[in-house]
Amino acid sequence: MITVLTATCAVALTGTLTAGTGPAQAREPSPSSQKQLLFYNHAYSVVDRETADAVENSAYLRAFANFEVRTTTGGGLTWKGRYLKGRETYMELFSEGDLPGQDALHGSAGLAVSTERAGDLAKVTTQLAALGVDDPAEYRQTRDFGDGVPIPWFDTIRTTGAQYDAFDPWAMEYLPEYFADPRSQTEPASYDGDVSRERYLPDTYADRLMRDITYIRIGVPARDLANTLPVLKAGGFKVTQTGGGALATGGGTTIQLDSVARPQAGLKKVGFSLNHSVARHVERIGRSTLTVGPGANADWTFDALP
Repeated sequence: MITVLTATCAVALTGTLTAGTGPAQAREPSPSSQKQLLFYNHAYSVVDRETADAVENSAYLRAFANFEVRTTTGGGLTWKGRYLKGRETYMELFSEGDLPGQDALHGSAGLAVSTERAGDLAKVTTQLAALGVDDPAEYRQTRDFGDGVPIPWFDTIRTTGAQYDAFDPWAMEYLPEYFADPRSQTEPASYDGDVSRERYLPDTYADRLMRDITYIRIGVPARDLANTLPVLKAGGFKVTQTGGGALATGGGTTIQLDSVARPQAGLKKVGFSLNHSVARHVERIGRSTLTVGPGANADWTFDALP
């Protein structure tokens, strides 16, 4: 189901930790950020039906984030996702049965890391070769806005084209053709080669609490974890491996991947930065708990299946 999950990468983002209440303008990457080629874009996971339905119908989430339930067509496939979108980063939740094949199972998940400048995906490919990945799997995704006229959307690379066990990691780069199409409703470029997450996402986040995703923790089968780490390293993340998995830092979002057996795979926790400080609020959403504040941060934890 690589094509399905590639299609799932439909947005652009990653994590600046600064706060503010007004729309922030994209800016030329600083010299330090240019050393990092890839940044957290989004993650997805398949959750239980109770939680997916509660997320889809949550009035609180609509006030908390730029929240959208959307059906998307790309690469000849159609899928429904539940999206929480920030300034540069987002997440996507599916219910059990929303996707075909093994991807319909609880705990299936994926991670997209993306470039901010056109041409950097080619540099990632070079870095992968230096890490021993000489023949990464490449794929170009298209998007259909409902008028039957697909346009190029983004390019992806993976360390392997083999089927994953439960977790699909990929690197991606948005295409200039997508930004140039008025149907994409994206922002104008702020610098030469601007294919950034911030340009891709709308500024609606500024009217909500959620600003960006600063932390994400996912349970990942061991084989999938091994296929993920070269992508993160090639993109400039600092990767620390432990007996229980790996921690990747860089670009404003910390990615924690726990090495688990397939039944324990899936989304565990998401951390957010907020646009402003708030008092503490706890919202139970299906089999998950969103704790907002006190301060300008929030955590969303997902229960393990009994």
